[in-house]
Amino acid sequence: MGVTRLLPRPNTRTKTTKGAQLPKVIAFANQKGGVAKTTTTLNLGVAFKEKGFRVLVVDLDPQGNLTMSQGLNPDEIERSMFDVLVHRLPIEEIIEEREIDVAVSSIDLAGAELALSSMIGRERALEKALTSIRDKYDYILLDTPPSLGLLTINAFVAADGVIVPVQCEYLSLRGLVQLENTLTMIRENLNPRVEIQGILPTMFDKRLLHSKEAVDILTENFGALVFNTKIRKTIRFAEAPVKGQSVMSYDPTGEAAALYRDLAKEVLNGAKAREHA
Repeated sequence: MGVTRLLPRPNTRTKTTKGAQLPKVIAFANQKGGVAKTTTTLNLGVAFKEKGFRVLVVDLDPQGNLTMSQGLNPDEIERSMFDVLVHRLPIEEIIEEREIDVAVSSIDLAGAELALSSMIGRERALEKALTSIRDKYDYILLDTPPSLGLLTINAFVAADGVIVPVQCEYLSLRGLVQLENTLTMIRENLNPRVEIQGILPTMFDKRLLHSKEAVDILTENFGALVFNTKIRKTIRFAEAPVKGQSVMSYDPTGEAAALYRDLAKEVLNGAKAREHA
């Protein structure tokens, strides 16, 4: 069966144009791991800050990769998003100021879904936690775990838009069906405003026909929802977190940083990104 038959054909929307209201809270989600969710959350956030916006990134992944990418050790963090979601700790108390503000994660977050499961209003824990700080930031970016469990559902309920990083290969494309089904359920029952803001091709290798075919399939099925910017493979994305930095500060004049600046431009004003193919 061809990949095209495995993908839904939703009613595609026109991308956000300049002057239109943009989502304030953006979730980055894909139940498949290793598709550059964390990399995109951090570097797009830093690119927004370069443009003068106030940005908060929220680490909802128990692995704590976003937290580590800013030089923080999740194993040494005493209070984290677990305490915010489960014990209703004010989120201001777990925000660390780094390149951008980070609401930190710890391994305790692995137990959040179980702890939340018996609570009334469990799907709205994050939405309530963000209420006190929404006006302090222009953009709040939510990094989700590689699953469609309760933490990701909390992100969808709190978000205005969802950006889906998709690795340019067959298995990643298949996962879009389940994610779109989950979002439909969220819209019908919990958050009617949430929708896919864009689909971001990642780990693109221009030398491989398969990468180009994957982008073609995405465009055929999702049209204008697919960002023009394609995030290429580069060793810089692996090197930067070791230094506790974003690619934007680790290699500010490199191609990787330029790609995320292009993506920021696309997300913010719909301007056509530079051609990278």
